[in-house]
Amino acid sequence: MSAAVVIGAGLGGLAAAARLAAAGHRVTVFEGAAEVGGKLGVWERDGFRFDTGPSLLTIPAVLEQLFAATGGPGDLVLEPVDPAFSYFFADGTELTMPHDTGRIPEVFDEALGPGAGDAWRRLHARSRRLWELVGEPVLRRPVSLAALARMSVRPADLRAVAPWQTIDGLGRSLLPDARMRTWLNRYATYSGSDPRRTPSVLAVTSFVEQEFGAWYVAGGLRRIVEAVTARCEQLGVVIHTASRVEEVLIEGGRARGVRVGSREVPADVVVCNADAGELYDGLFPPGVASRVRRRIRRTPRSMAGFVLLLGLSGRTEGAAHRVYFPADYAAEFDAIFGRRPHPVTDPTVYVHTPDDPEMRPDDDHEGWFVMVNAPTHDPDRGVDWDAPGLRESYTRHVLDVLAARGVDVADRIRFAETVTPADLQRRTGAPGGAIYGTASHGPRAALRRPANRGAVPGLYLVGGSAHPGGGIPLVLMSAEIVAGLIGPAETAQGSSAAHR
Repeated sequence: MSAAVVIGAGLGGLAAAARLAAAGHRVTVFEGAAEVGGKLGVWERDGFRFDTGPSLLTIPAVLEQLFAATGGPGDLVLEPVDPAFSYFFADGTELTMPHDTGRIPEVFDEALGPGAGDAWRRLHARSRRLWELVGEPVLRRPVSLAALARMSVRPADLRAVAPWQTIDGLGRSLLPDARMRTWLNRYATYSGSDPRRTPSVLAVTSFVEQEFGAWYVAGGLRRIVEAVTARCEQLGVVIHTASRVEEVLIEGGRARGVRVGSREVPADVVVCNADAGELYDGLFPPGVASRVRRRIRRTPRSMAGFVLLLGLSGRTEGAAHRVYFPADYAAEFDAIFGRRPHPVTDPTVYVHTPDDPEMRPDDDHEGWFVMVNAPTHDPDRGVDWDAPGLRESYTRHVLDVLAARGVDVADRIRFAETVTPADLQRRTGAPGGAIYGTASHGPRAALRRPANRGAVPGLYLVGGSAHPGGGIPLVLMSAEIVAGLIGPAETAQGSSAAHR
C-alpha cells in the first residue's frame, strides 16, 4: 500500500485525501491549525454562525462527483439561491439576478433599459464558447502549454479566447452600458485580480455562475468541510490538527516525506495544500526548486479582503448576496494594485446575509458577512494592517460607506468582528492574506499559476494557489487532477507497490 502525506486540511487537501484513500492509499493529513477547513472557516458568537470563507457554491456537480468517487452521496442539502445577487450601482440602479437563466435578459432590460438583455445574450454566448474551450480541456486537466495552444488552433477559437484582450476590454467591446461593464468587471475579483489586467477568458466565470446557478448549503458552506472530513474518516484517513509541517523531505531528488516538529514521516507521495509560495519558500531545503521559487516571487499576489462579521438585530428583506458599487470602480484597483497600495477610499461592498435559521440565534436577528477588497498585508512595501488604530478606523469607514449608500446598520449592531488581511495571513497561511493565491494578470496567467505536479517527483500541489485556481469548484477540480496524476495505490509513481 502506498503511503501518502497531505500537508494542510483545507478543502483541497481533504478532497485529495478522500480520493487517494478511495484509490487504496494509506493517507495521513497534517494541519497546522487547531481545526480543519482552511479558508472555509466558521466563526460563532451569541448564537450567530458565520462562514468566513467562500459564501457561494457554483457547479455543484463537481462536489457531487467527489462524493460519488469516494463511496456514495454526501449528507448535504444544496439549495438554489434565488434571487442570486442584487447589484446596486452608484446612480441608484438596482439589478437583481434570478436563479433562472432564462429570465436574465428581461431582468437586464427592466433594470438597465432596452437592449441590455441582448447585450447579455452576446456576452453569454461568448462565455459559453469559452467554457467549451477551457472547462473540461483546461480546468479539469493538468495545465500545459499544449492544452492552452489547442484553444487557439482554429481562428474562430482564437478570436473567442482573445489572449490579447482583458475582461475590461471585452466589456467595452460587447456591453454599451457602463453599469453592465462594471458588473462584468467584478468577475475578475473572483480570482483576486484587476479586470484591466485579467485575460478575457476569465469572463467564463459569469457563464458558470448564471448557467449552473448559485447554490447554498443548509447550515452554511462550512458543512462541505464537515462532510468531506467525515468521508475521509470513513475511508481511514488519519488527520492530525495542530501539527505543522516544517519541511518537505527530499531524498534522491524526490519528495520522500515530511518533518513535523522533530519527527520525520516517510511517504511515497506528498500532496501540499498549503500556499504554493509557502511551500517553496518555507518548506523546501535551500537550493531546491530555485527556479520555481523565483517565478512565484515574481508573480503578483492577488488582492486580499477586509471582512466584518456583524451580528444585527432585526431582519432585512432582499437577496442573500448584495453588491454595492462605487462611482469609480477603477480607483479601487488602483488603490490595491498601484505602486503605493492603500486601503480603498470608496470600495465596493459585498454583503452576504443567508436566510438560514442555523446561522442566527432567532428570527429577530441576522448575521452579515461584509467584505471589501483590500491590498495585502505588506508592512515593508505596502499596507501594515497591524498598524495601531487601522483596524478600528477602517471598520468605521466601511460602515460609513454602507450608510452613504443607503444601508445604515449602526443602530442594529450587537457586535462587529473585524478580520484584516493580516488576520487572514495568520489564520490561513496565505502570504499577506492573498486568499486567491496569485493574481490572474496577463495572457500567460494560467501558466504562471503553480502546476499540480510539483518541482520534484513525488510532490503534488492542490488548492486555490495551484492550478486551476481558487473557489470551491476549482479547488475540488485540483484535487481530482492530483488524484489522477498519482493514480491507484498499486500503480502510483514512487509507491512501494510500484517497485515490488
